Amino acid sequence: MHGILHRQKGRLTGNGLLYLGIVLILLLSGCQQGEWNNPYPASQQGKNILYSSFSQRPSHLDPVRAYSSNEYLFIGQIYEPPLQYHYLKRPYTLSPLTASQMPEVTYLDASGQVLARDAEAKDIAYSVYTIHIKPGIRFQPHPAFARDAAGQLLYRDLDEARLEHVRTLRDFKVTGSRTLTAADYVYQIKRLAHPRYTSPIQGLMNEFIVGLKDYAATLAEVDKAVGSEQWIDLRKYPLEGVEVVDELTYRIRIKGKYPQLLYWLAMPFFAPMPWEAEQFYSYPAMQSLNITLDWYPVGTGAYMLTVNNPNRQMIMVRNPNFHAMNYPAEGEAGDREAGLLVDAGKKLPFIDQVIYSLEKESIPYWNKFLQGYYDVSGISSDSFDQAIQFTSSGDTELTPLMKEKGIQLQTEVQTSTFYLGFNMLDPVVGGDSQRARLLRRAISIAVNYEEYISIFSNGRGIAAQGIIPPGIFGHREGREGINPYVYDWVNGRPQRKPIEEAKRLLAEAGYPNGRNAKTGKPLLLHLDITGGGPEDKANFDWFRKQFRKIDLELVIRNTDYNRFQEKMRKGNAQLFTWGWNADYPDPENFLFLLYGPNGKVRHHGENAANYENPEFDRLFDQMKNMPNSPERQAIIDTMVEITRRDAPWLWGLHPKQFILHHSWYMNVKPNLMAHNTLMYKRLDPALREEKRKAWNKPVVWPIGLLLLIMIISLVPAVMAYRRQEHQSAAQKGH
Repeated sequence: MHGILHRQKGRLTGNGLLYLGIVLILLLSGCQQGEWNNPYPASQQGKNILYSSFSQRPSHLDPVRAYSSNEYLFIGQIYEPPLQYHYLKRPYTLSPLTASQMPEVTYLDASGQVLARDAEAKDIAYSVYTIHIKPGIRFQPHPAFARDAAGQLLYRDLDEARLEHVRTLRDFKVTGSRTLTAADYVYQIKRLAHPRYTSPIQGLMNEFIVGLKDYAATLAEVDKAVGSEQWIDLRKYPLEGVEVVDELTYRIRIKGKYPQLLYWLAMPFFAPMPWEAEQFYSYPAMQSLNITLDWYPVGTGAYMLTVNNPNRQMIMVRNPNFHAMNYPAEGEAGDREAGLLVDAGKKLPFIDQVIYSLEKESIPYWNKFLQGYYDVSGISSDSFDQAIQFTSSGDTELTPLMKEKGIQLQTEVQTSTFYLGFNMLDPVVGGDSQRARLLRRAISIAVNYEEYISIFSNGRGIAAQGIIPPGIFGHREGREGINPYVYDWVNGRPQRKPIEEAKRLLAEAGYPNGRNAKTGKPLLLHLDITGGGPEDKANFDWFRKQFRKIDLELVIRNTDYNRFQEKMRKGNAQLFTWGWNADYPDPENFLFLLYGPNGKVRHHGENAANYENPEFDRLFDQMKNMPNSPERQAIIDTMVEITRRDAPWLWGLHPKQFILHHSWYMNVKPNLMAHNTLMYKRLDPALREEKRKAWNKPVVWPIGLLLLIMIISLVPAVMAYRRQEHQSAAQKGH
């Protein structure tokens, strides 16, 4: 700096201050190449890491208990049931995952004799599924498999003394592995009946897996005898309906005919569980440290969970023991043109690590996504207008800002239904009289779900025409798919019938102008609902407005979820809102919601409307076990027509999923059934780094300019001070 900074008696001159300001500006300008707002450490730069988030930790990561989408986000990548859904094919198609082929099915009569494949369902007493597992599949590295020189498990009898220096799973220094066997699958099926786990599908599986209900009673007695802190080795207790044939083969015996079992075999409930892992986590001292299966899963999948810190991050890394799997070489029409087959035949998975960071608020997440620090994002209501615009035809497209950044949009109508139901046991809105049917139809016309979707969902959904959503066999599109009791077909689109038609039906039902024709009293209806926060007021007001359009008064009875559930179980609700998301892509999984023997009040089932129609029930029994075929479609069409006529539900809406992703995130295709989709995704980390730098250049010149102005403003003061010093020195000299 010699020649730039001039000192007089140890102090900077005015020119020196000016020169210093210029130097600072130049230095700050040179710093503009870095990303000052990057939330990740420099060591991760350019790495093959996917960045995502979570808002609350999953309740369960044990596959026998987990049943929520935020739980399957993790365990779907870790645990491997024998079957999976093909990533690209539509309609959704099952294919082998760890199984070497699709299960072999044998039908037996009551005497155990083998029946023909096309035997009538009424003649089938048992269905036997034989599953063959691929050889050589290995579990992830885990301390549960670690053994000493003598071949004994290294981490046994874990008490407080042995765990003195253990705080997380990573504190166990030795890991091991072993090959997957058929016995691991059998062990997990036995766990469905374990009294300590309370699996959400135990009740359903009791009806189908031979001996499972009795097995649960046996385990309950064992649990009482050994005490709650003692591990129960399920290998010691055989289950009648499930057996190990050999090291790589097992069988499941089902009561009657239940082809939907194949769909369950693609869910984590039927993934393998090594007995060593359950024993490892069973010690009370381990549970006191929260080192459990619900916290640290053990699987054979493409990824394994290495960090579970619900206050900060959850991290999954590539399983080094993952077996050979390749990206699919075929899909559906348009996949090749969309670039979804570029990686055909390549080894999976593509991504090395996934970091999920805690983000409780949507706005910070959205801003980081726009900056390139998250790779994929949904769209909240707060950011919808910034991301999406509507075309003149009413379709959605990305805004110019999103297009400029190369962000891509994926949409898919979800295999879900949200509906407003009538309690068919209620004396006013329920029953199968013509009066009640006309009342329900009038309300169905009045409640405008297209308007609801526009106001409360930013257009992300479609009004339902019946019980079966798009993507499920049996759903009809176009003119033949509309509900003719609520819609007309106008100019190639469904159009809701006018309010005048709803009022006419209401008068015909005996309620002209919303009043009982006999008593003159206004008809008052009650909607039971959960919620009640300030954000729900607009929703409640909207529902009241819909009923007022036909002169009906709606009283909304808001309650907490437990109380709501109790009212539903006892049949004390009149109208209610509910929803259903497909467990598997079969129409049976939706039509059973209106099957009489599934009534919630009388049979404790999922038929919340308590709807009963003998003809519908007869057709359901005929349809449920049929393969997809024109014959099955014809039966479903009749069933859907019956329910539209009777109107036990306002069919509501099917939500639409909107997903945004950056150009460096590839092989993205929505798959609403598959749980193990992460291994198919691919990143271009170099492109991501390039975009991040371009989008996050720090703008520092205003700081430098402000600093320069401050320095310049000091120059007169410095000059005056220096003059005063000179004058004082001169006076002293005289």
